[in-house]
Amino acid sequence: MGMGALMQVLRQLPEIEDRDLLVGPKQSDDAAVYRISDECAVVVTLDFFPPIVDDPYTFGEIAAANALSDVYAMGGNPRIATNIVCFPRELPLEILTGIIRGSTDKLKEAGVLLVGGHSIEDKEIKYGLSVTGFINPKSIVTNSGAKAGDVLILTKPIGAGVITSALKGGRVSEEEAGDAFISMKRLNRDAKEAMTEVGVSACTDVTGFGLLGHAFEVANASGVSLVIRSKDVRFFKKAVPLAADKKNRPRAIATNMEFLKDCVEISEKVDEAVEVLLHDPQTSGGLLIAVDKNKAGLLVKKLNEKGVDAFIMGGVIDKRGCRIMVE
Repeated sequence: MGMGALMQVLRQLPEIEDRDLLVGPKQSDDAAVYRISDECAVVVTLDFFPPIVDDPYTFGEIAAANALSDVYAMGGNPRIATNIVCFPRELPLEILTGIIRGSTDKLKEAGVLLVGGHSIEDKEIKYGLSVTGFINPKSIVTNSGAKAGDVLILTKPIGAGVITSALKGGRVSEEEAGDAFISMKRLNRDAKEAMTEVGVSACTDVTGFGLLGHAFEVANASGVSLVIRSKDVRFFKKAVPLAADKKNRPRAIATNMEFLKDCVEISEKVDEAVEVLLHDPQTSGGLLIAVDKNKAGLLVKKLNEKGVDAFIMGGVIDKRGCRIMVE
């Protein structure tokens, strides 16, 4: 669902008043956080979607990594998960077995227990997970703490939406798309560990609203504006040439662009394909982190030491209106 439609619905929900709900729907953050003691809070999230790749096992891996990412983005440690399954009656059960096996193996890698779930018959496969994690209430990382002077760091390249769309249309091979699938299967656990070691101002993961959409959420929640240097953003190998062809652009790109048109300023020097990719919906994308400029070098070093392809790609400025400036 697009950002505009979703926000329209959420505005109509009654406000929740509970002193122990530390992060809820009002904050538009990655997950809900509920305090159960002075030392412990639960982090709860849910995510599911249709297949983005033909191989069931790979789809299961990506779906699990994607669902876990919201807990990591809050600085939490995921511990248990339950399945959400929509599956057509006429398809072989071996497909569902492969999806769940891929998901279970990825959960095992993360140290997360699969404890149940719910399934229904549907016309289209959809799969995902509800994930519960834990965190010390004093250690929560939200999307609302970015400060003027902070540096913006991204932990994965972007372009997954365009690449998976091209793959479905037979305009790119699985081998050519390999770097995107390796990235989507990779847990954001190492990135989370590095950022909590160093200490950061704010964080969110980049998913369906694209890099600019999630950057806007950080700017809006923090009351600041962001500058993104497009030349410093890293893309998957085939992403830029594929984005130049409109056939490879997921419908969500247009939806994201429409919602953000009044709050994003893009320099005329930015190539059209790059502009498209900055709005591209990601699956199991990286963490977008705002960190004090004096810690940025150390954070990138720690991320790179853990094998995370992190890079500095912008900064936070004190400007009213929660604008996103793309250079």
